Amino acid sequence: MEWLSLFLVIAAGAATLLTDDPRFVLFKPSVIYSIVGVVMLKPGWMNRYLPAIARAVAPDVATYVGFVWAGLMFLSAALNVFVATAFDLSIWAVVMPAFGIGSKVVLMLAGFAAIRFTVRRRVRAMPEAEREALLISTGERVQSPSLATSAAGKL
Repeated sequence: MEWLSLFLVIAAGAATLLTDDPRFVLFKPSVIYSIVGVVMLKPGWMNRYLPAIARAVAPDVATYVGFVWAGLMFLSAALNVFVATAFDLSIWAVVMPAFGIGSKVVLMLAGFAAIRFTVRRRVRAMPEAEREALLISTGERVQSPSLATSAAGKL
């Protein structure tokens, strides 16, 4: 994703300088949103950004949230084209930054809440031994020395 971002910034900046057309600046976000949306259609792209416990317990929810992010990118691209063609530049300059920031903040909070709620619910539903093993293996809980020695004594 980092390499994609670097490529998009360089390519879009060079295209803007080469075309010297103000209309290109209006439609450039739609192209970028579409490319990012296509990349976000890859299942599991969000997993590398999640803590270990969320990767272990709720990777399916993270996949769904990733698809919703891709959908938001495509919606943003379509909205940008619509506003750029149907309204004045001053309207575009207000609507697109407000929608872009607002929609991403709302989706980030909703995705965080969905993943966190699902992880907490699934961890609480696990049998105690399985839950403790998961929490220790993901680093969420440190194994106490007394449990470590008693477990070692049983071997």
